[in-house]
Amino acid sequence: MKIVFLGTPQIACGFLTELHSGGHEIVGVISQPDKTQGRGLCLQCPPVKTQALELNIPVFQPDTDEGIRELITSLKPDLCIAIAYGRFLKKDVLEMPKFGFLNIHFSLLPKYRGAAPVQRALINGEEKTGITCFWIEEKMDSGPIFKTFEVPILPQDDAFSLFEKLSQAGTKLLAECLIEIKKGNIIKLPQIGAPTFAPKIEKKDSWLDFNSEAASVYNKIRALVCGSKARFYSLVGGKKICVQIIKAALKDIPSPKKTNVRAGSIASIERGKGFYIQCTDSVVFIEQVQPEGKKPMNAADFINGARFKVGDKIAI
Repeated sequence: MKIVFLGTPQIACGFLTELHSGGHEIVGVISQPDKTQGRGLCLQCPPVKTQALELNIPVFQPDTDEGIRELITSLKPDLCIAIAYGRFLKKDVLEMPKFGFLNIHFSLLPKYRGAAPVQRALINGEEKTGITCFWIEEKMDSGPIFKTFEVPILPQDDAFSLFEKLSQAGTKLLAECLIEIKKGNIIKLPQIGAPTFAPKIEKKDSWLDFNSEAASVYNKIRALVCGSKARFYSLVGGKKICVQIIKAALKDIPSPKKTNVRAGSIASIERGKGFYIQCTDSVVFIEQVQPEGKKPMNAADFINGARFKVGDKIAI
């Protein structure tokens, strides 16, 4: 069975590697064009392109619908597998391969259709999510389902750990689906239930509101550990700066004390470890931050350097 793999970011690399090590006939890899990055505007190639070249698989980077159409026509795949490719595919292209296009999506469809299913599930405090292998149709993430696998979300999970668990589950699920296809079992089950959506995380989504419950604040922090970090404004030395939170935990102050501090204020400090910030119902423990213009640092060091003390309002 001739396979064309479509993918762009790092999250897709593991799937490509597993397909290659599984002995599947990958006749080509399609990725997004190289992009300029940094002040020097140097061209950077997508991680999937780098991975494909290391595996000696031909790589193509069409930048138009017509280019994709011509490429699929020439490669004549039986099946296309698209994982985080980053481009919508036209109906005529989707109908070209014998079996169609498979996609691995990091949620239990029809929940969390869209670009950020992992982050949105964490922000919303979900206790479970999963992997869906489904057939791509022109409408986003709406196609029939081949197979799913449920994955629990643990209280200590963040976006990094959840992506890792889902990737491992996804490579296994994809391998199972390919075995079924080779047997002639083409499964297409309709999506059941009302869809929910997971739009791309924008910078405006990253601001924290400490006039919320602690669980809600913590869920946003752990959801945004990769990409645009959760953040707040603080007044340091008379200057308003942005502070990103790199690492946090949802736990109580070790020695419970009655505090009357306002939401967004420091409720307690653990020397050398971090500080507790008050929310409406309880606290969130902040372990690592990155103040504007500086490198990531221990949250306690930030507090000391900024001369904050218990009771001070840190978030403005």
